[in-house]
Amino acid sequence: MTLPRTAKVPFGGDYNPEQWPQDVWKQDYQLFDLARIDTVTLGVFDWALTQPAPDVYDFTVLDRIVARAATEGRMICLATGTGAHPAWLARAHPEVCRTDFEGRRHRYGQRHNSCPSSPVFRRLSAELARRVARRYAGNPAVVAWHVGNEYGGACYCDLCAAAFRGWLRGRYGSLDTLNAAWYTTFWSHTFTDWAEIEPPSALTEHWRGPDHTAFQGITLDYLRFMSDAMLTNFRDEKAAIRESSPDLPVTTNLMGLYRPIDYHRWATHLDFVSWDNYPPDDTSAARTAFTHDLMRGLKDGQPFWLMEQTPSVTACRDVNPLKRPGVLRLWSWQAVAHGADAVLFFQLRASRGACEKYHGAVVGHAGRSDTRVFREVADLGAELDRLGGATLGARTPARAALLFDWDSWWALDISDGPSRLVRYPQVVLAYHRALWDAGVDVDVVAVSADLSRYDVVVAPVLHMVKGDLADRLAGVAARGGSVVTTFLSGRVDEHDQAFLADVPGPLGPLTGVRVDEWDAREADVVNPVRLGTGPDQVEVASRLIFELVVPQGAEIVGTYRADFYAGTPAVTRNAYGAGEGWYVAAGLDPTGVSWVLRRVLERHHLVGPYADVPDLESTVRVTPDGTRLRFLLNHAARPVEVTAHTAGVDLLTGDRFSGGGVVRLPAYGVVVLKEER
Repeated sequence: MTLPRTAKVPFGGDYNPEQWPQDVWKQDYQLFDLARIDTVTLGVFDWALTQPAPDVYDFTVLDRIVARAATEGRMICLATGTGAHPAWLARAHPEVCRTDFEGRRHRYGQRHNSCPSSPVFRRLSAELARRVARRYAGNPAVVAWHVGNEYGGACYCDLCAAAFRGWLRGRYGSLDTLNAAWYTTFWSHTFTDWAEIEPPSALTEHWRGPDHTAFQGITLDYLRFMSDAMLTNFRDEKAAIRESSPDLPVTTNLMGLYRPIDYHRWATHLDFVSWDNYPPDDTSAARTAFTHDLMRGLKDGQPFWLMEQTPSVTACRDVNPLKRPGVLRLWSWQAVAHGADAVLFFQLRASRGACEKYHGAVVGHAGRSDTRVFREVADLGAELDRLGGATLGARTPARAALLFDWDSWWALDISDGPSRLVRYPQVVLAYHRALWDAGVDVDVVAVSADLSRYDVVVAPVLHMVKGDLADRLAGVAARGGSVVTTFLSGRVDEHDQAFLADVPGPLGPLTGVRVDEWDAREADVVNPVRLGTGPDQVEVASRLIFELVVPQGAEIVGTYRADFYAGTPAVTRNAYGAGEGWYVAAGLDPTGVSWVLRRVLERHHLVGPYADVPDLESTVRVTPDGTRLRFLLNHAARPVEVTAHTAGVDLLTGDRFSGGGVVRLPAYGVVVLKEER
């Protein structure tokens, strides 16, 4: 089971016709025709509509909605409607509502409002999914199932406490094993009965919020448990769907760089990945590239669906900037360039009320077709029509990988020391940004991924080293590859216990260093680092973390310039087998990170042909028949001219380019070059 079968890149988005009278539906579909919208996601929040009472199911409205979409020739991604439970359910079963970190039982309201461990919630949500699938599985317009919506949050109720204990029994088997894993001899915490274990919250192990815990092992396991508990909810509904729909793919919309849920643990249970792209501003092209790469990496490079993005503005932030003219198109093509096989929006028509009434939409409250946003959507729809299925199934031929690990993220965030100013995503994004600037196609993958096909593996702040990862990283270097890791790596095992070894623990042989001490300072404290020698030499800033390195065979590449450890190593390179292991001991600034990674990439001839053109992104996808598609994306508000690296034809315009010829991209321009062999 993989992606939905479509003849072209699906184009459309979330549509909620239950919010309007049927005369509006007619107008909507006329506008959808103008915009080339061919796909609608229906029924995401319809639980109260389709089940208005405990023993009453009423599909009258949803029947009309689905029938109208099918009649209008639209493909349908049909949701189970369980994204938020109805008011009657909370009244009849208050335990369905979540208990928060402070120990307060919530009443009905908002969304993300269901306890994942509630037997009532699990039974009724699965039953609704079962009935939806049974009713619409035979409809040829339905191409995929959409379970829930943006799973997230946490619950700390008694039901979750009991489920946590059961999860722990399954993980550890015995209390002796659990006590050893959690290091409970500290502070008289040894557990002698499973019933003594409480969820870690403001009432138990925490102070000053969720990231300040006395026992990292307990909190880490609760984060894992809660991610698994919500995965169980997804699996409940998927199993119910499969009873009557064995062949249609099932997904749920993920949220990219989202801390509460370990998407790697979810990946095998999704038939295909879909995700919602809402960057914090309209200048986050590099961050967005990272999240696309992260989502694509969840299922070993399988293309994904861009399930939601705003065509103009969001409404959930204190400040919600408008996408500049051309950015809607540019960022949609960026998604395709990084592996998207669908381009969908939230929302197709703007809601009249509640918290998303000012959220951007393809069709505004007035229902006009002459707005700038609508025209840009329509122009993009026309381009995707012309493209047809040219990109479907195409993969990214990456030879570089960046490791991303939710366990390391969680463990670092909840660690007391060395510095709470070091944030895992920020460091990972900085290293990905350097790869992105170098024009490198990169897979963002789990620490459990097969690394045999990569020449370069970058593992920033690999705080937790699990299983055979150290051996597999060493294997990359042994066969001639390059591995880069950084400060705060190789510190703890899977239980968040420090290795009884020199830092960086099991990464020591690969990196050829040991770290005896480390210094942490406020963000305004800078220690310069000198990198390289001779004409290649550069001095950069480092902040936050400064590890004191003792080489154990490694070559010194960069040195600190200040404090009592001036002149000692800050960056090292170690020969290992036919390859090398790099260690970056300090929080280098972007220039420093780029300097290190460029040297690594140059060794493997991986620096992209357009790496030195500011704001120009270049990435490649290869279709199942071997056709190479090179995407050129101009993220600048000014035109740019470059020399074509290879000959080919632009699939968007039909323009042909010869190798060495000039390619002109307007501000926010896009070229999809079908390269000639």
